[in-house]
Amino acid sequence: MNHKKITIEEHFSTVEHLDKLRAIFDKNYPVQEVIDDETCILSDAPFITNMDEPRIREMIKDLLDTGDGRIRNMDKFGIDMQVLSFVAPGVQIFDSKAGAKMAKKMNDKLSQVVNEHPERFAGLAALALQNPDEAADELERSVTDLGLKGACIFPHTKGEYPDEKKYWVVFKRAQALGVPIYLHPRGPSADMVKPYLKYPYLDSAMLGFAAGTSLSAMRLICSGIFDEYPDLKIVLGHMGEAIPFWLWRIDNFWKKGPLAEKRQKMPSQYFKENFVVSTSGMFSEEVLMYTLSVLGAENILFAVDYPMESTEEAVEFMEKAPLKPEDKEKIYHLNAESLFSL
Repeated sequence: MNHKKITIEEHFSTVEHLDKLRAIFDKNYPVQEVIDDETCILSDAPFITNMDEPRIREMIKDLLDTGDGRIRNMDKFGIDMQVLSFVAPGVQIFDSKAGAKMAKKMNDKLSQVVNEHPERFAGLAALALQNPDEAADELERSVTDLGLKGACIFPHTKGEYPDEKKYWVVFKRAQALGVPIYLHPRGPSADMVKPYLKYPYLDSAMLGFAAGTSLSAMRLICSGIFDEYPDLKIVLGHMGEAIPFWLWRIDNFWKKGPLAEKRQKMPSQYFKENFVVSTSGMFSEEVLMYTLSVLGAENILFAVDYPMESTEEAVEFMEKAPLKPEDKEKIYHLNAESLFSL
C-alpha cells in the first residue's frame, strides 16, 4: 500500500550560516562580522571541524540544497512533503543582534523555498531567543506574513533554558497563533558538557543531545508553563528524547515533592496533552511500539532528520513496522496535517 508521507524534522542551511559557524569553531577561518562566541561549545556543530571528510561534505551539500536534489531524494523514497527547519544550533549561538538579523534572513529564505514548491515543502521559523520579545514578533511575522507553520528552537540559549519566565512571551505568542514549537537538540550547555567530551560523539547524538533536550522539556513541565498556556504544543524528535520511557518514574517522584501541589496535572498528563514526538533518527521497531503503547498513534509523527539520517532507512523502518493501517496513516501524514495545518 502506498502511503502519503510527510516528514517533519528535515534541515537546511546556507553558506552564510555555515561560514559564521566555522568562524566560531575554527579560529583560523576568516569572517568579516564579529560574532560573540563566549559560551559556544564544540559539540554544537561538530561537522564544521570535519569539512574534509567525504561524508561531511555530502551532508553539507544536502543541507544547502533546497531544490532539485532534495526533491529527487524525496521522490526516490516516496516522501510527499518535508517540513524544513534551520540546522542546529540555529541562530541561538550568536549574539542578540547577529542572531536576530540572521533569523529574519533565514525565515525569508525559507518562505521563498516553500513558495517555490508549496506542495513539497512547509517550514518552521528560526528564532533568536536572545531577545525574547523580538523573537515573539519574528514568530508572528513568520506565521502571518511568510506562511511558516511554527518555529524550531533549541534547548538552551547562552546556557539559559526556555522555561525562564523571560522566554514565555514566545510560547504565549505560539499559543495565540495556534502553531507548535519544535524543541530540537543541540550540544549540551557549557555547564553540562565537560563529562561528555572524553569520548567521540557522546556529547551529541549518542547521548548528549537527548540528555540536554529532555532536560529542557522537563524544565518546561516543571515550570508551570502548560498551566498558563494549556493549548501550547511542543514537538520532540527521536521518539521523545527518552522521556516516554521515564514517565512512570517521573510521576512517582513528582507525587512525593512540592510540585504536585503547585501544578494542576501530573508530568505524564502534560506530556501526553502538550507534547508530540517524531520518529526522527530513531528507527527501532521496539522503541516505536513502546512509544505507541505509552502515547498512542495520535501523538507520533514521521520524520527522518535529513540529511543527518537516511531517508531510505526511515521509510524502510516504517514500512516494516507492525502497525494497524489507521495508525500508520496517522503517523505518516494525518497527524502532521493536523498539527501544522498543512
